[in-house]
Amino acid sequence: MTTFVLVRHGHCDPVGKYIAGRKSGIKLSETGKKQVRKLVSRFNEIKIEAIYSSPLERAIETASPLAENKRLKVNVVEELLEIDYGNWTGKSFEELSAEPLWRLYNTYRGRVRIPGGEMIPEVVSRMSALIEKLRRIYQGTVVLVSHGDPIKSAIAHYIGVPLDFIMRLDVQPSSVSILSIDDYEARLMTLNNTGWDSRQNHIKNSPIPERAP
Repeated sequence: MTTFVLVRHGHCDPVGKYIAGRKSGIKLSETGKKQVRKLVSRFNEIKIEAIYSSPLERAIETASPLAENKRLKVNVVEELLEIDYGNWTGKSFEELSAEPLWRLYNTYRGRVRIPGGEMIPEVVSRMSALIEKLRRIYQGTVVLVSHGDPIKSAIAHYIGVPLDFIMRLDVQPSSVSILSIDDYEARLMTLNNTGWDSRQNHIKNSPIPERAP
């Protein structure tokens, strides 16, 4: 059994304003840096086998402090990249709200291709290919630092949620979601745990039960 801790990068300025997509040079905001410092402390008692990250700056900035704390390297892989937003990259949500295809995309996420970009099933394909590869290498806990929609897409795939419904899953900046996967099944152990609300369990209090015989 391999435990995958899916971490969305910390806050950056485009969040909620416009689509950063795969634009380079988008780094963590001051809020994001504070989030990451708190995120690292939440892993103090967690043994991590490996850390993998999207190549984008905001993801590497999120993964690096954790890797330094654990004396691990950050493995940068293309599979964890943000969705390719194609022609929508850099557009504000206000601009996009007037586009019929944008409205259609948000209704049928699993079936609409972004102009010049990816479809959600393609995101699932690359994310799940990486996860399946890594679970054959590691038997402990692996951290994957990625982006909101790729994380939601992977979770939806493994728990059997139709891809059109991924917007029903909330994955906030610097949040932790946990998937436990073996040859028999996948279990969603934690979703969107930000650690800021005292009503939420700390990551160390999210046990991974043994599979029943």
